[in-house]
Amino acid sequence: MGKKFNEAAKLVDKTKEYQLDQAVDLVKQTAKAKFDETVELHIKLGIDPKQSDQIIRGTVTLPHGIGKTRKVAVIAKGEKQKEAQTAGADTVGSDELIEEIAKGVLNFDILVATPDVMKDLSKVAKILGPKGLMPNPKSGTVTFEIAKAVSELKKGRVEYKNDSYGIIHVPVGKVSFDKEKLSENIKALYEAVVKAKPSSSKGVYIKSVSISSTMGPGVYVDPRI
Repeated sequence: MGKKFNEAAKLVDKTKEYQLDQAVDLVKQTAKAKFDETVELHIKLGIDPKQSDQIIRGTVTLPHGIGKTRKVAVIAKGEKQKEAQTAGADTVGSDELIEEIAKGVLNFDILVATPDVMKDLSKVAKILGPKGLMPNPKSGTVTFEIAKAVSELKKGRVEYKNDSYGIIHVPVGKVSFDKEKLSENIKALYEAVVKAKPSSSKGVYIKSVSISSTMGPGVYVDPRI
């Protein structure tokens, strides 16, 4: 670890669970990079990630966004293309956009598609899948409600999903955000994860909660947010 990280880490008591406001203050204080670091929320869950009925996955629109303008592309036909353009999509197309993807041209951060074009997208699944860009109904990116999807994604809708260790990692804003905005974003995501608890999960559901900046140390948060 670098000198800056070690100095920042000394400010954090690894044995303590901080109140949310205190934790956010510490994350802002220990962010020493020259760029505006992203703040991430990490939630360790008491689930068995190998059981399909215990996978935690969903979306939530953060009240203050994540501090990054994401390019949204839409693959649809007919009137749905106009709907996407009106809603503010950065790129809209159909077969021609699929052909660009096939050539490796990916000028977007999120791809949304209507259900009727998913069969056409299968030909580029091997390109989109490894990059996490393949539209999925569970993430709200396969839908006929194109205007709603584009609008929410532009405003700051994020997807959460546990990894193979049962941990969720999601960006919740930037270090430059006011403390109140970061706290509200964290609460919104945390509440969504709590509500997503599967009935088959027994015992302690939320095992630990921590937040950190891109280059900073993790700060444990009291799970009673």
